[in-house]
Amino acid sequence: MLAGAAGLALAVALGLWQLDRAAQKTALQAALEARANAPALDAGRLARDPAAVEAQHFRRARITGRWDSAHTVYLDNRPMDGRVGFFVLTPLKLDGSNEAVLVQRGFAPRRFDDRAALPNLSADAGTVVVEGVVTPSPSRLYEFAAAASGPIRQNVDVPSFARETGLVLLPLTLRESATPANAGDGLARHWPAPAAGLQKHYGYAFQWFAIGAVILFLYVRHRVLRHRQRARHLG
Repeated sequence: MLAGAAGLALAVALGLWQLDRAAQKTALQAALEARANAPALDAGRLARDPAAVEAQHFRRARITGRWDSAHTVYLDNRPMDGRVGFFVLTPLKLDGSNEAVLVQRGFAPRRFDDRAALPNLSADAGTVVVEGVVTPSPSRLYEFAAAASGPIRQNVDVPSFARETGLVLLPLTLRESATPANAGDGLARHWPAPAAGLQKHYGYAFQWFAIGAVILFLYVRHRVLRHRQRARHLG
């Protein structure tokens, strides 16, 4: 009996904990939506302090500058639209400044007949206006030492890339949005929307409450059977 009561209490407690996590994620999702609907940041308002970057994640931004195509990197093994290829990242040197922003420009499929071939990008040598969303750096993948440098690599770390290139990079990345201006550059920009993972927590809560319901059913059934057996024995 004590084991059943303990199991029921644990299942209910874990279910309530998952609902609390879902409530926290609901608040986070609301905050992300509020950021997405806030006015776009210009280059002067982008965070320079790494500690302030997270508060700008998923804020829209609109910046002007010139592509530093010589330092374009291609992050390998990145999927989009069911295909595997590269995430193309290029520093944008900001107008009127010695600073630059590393821009996640989009996705390009790779050629599997020649794995060393780079995508053909239509490079704009003049001043461009880039619209996008401030995001964390692309997720890190496992890499061998040889994959940590060169134009094709597995990961990129903004501070390390700044030291490598000598650029004054802001401590963030900008994920470029699809606009009429970049429609012909051959890159896909079907970026996934940020997800708070609410359904996962609701699913876990349902599982724990279901386990609690089973424990309760078995406990009640056991008590009823014992009561009937005792009644037959006394009868």
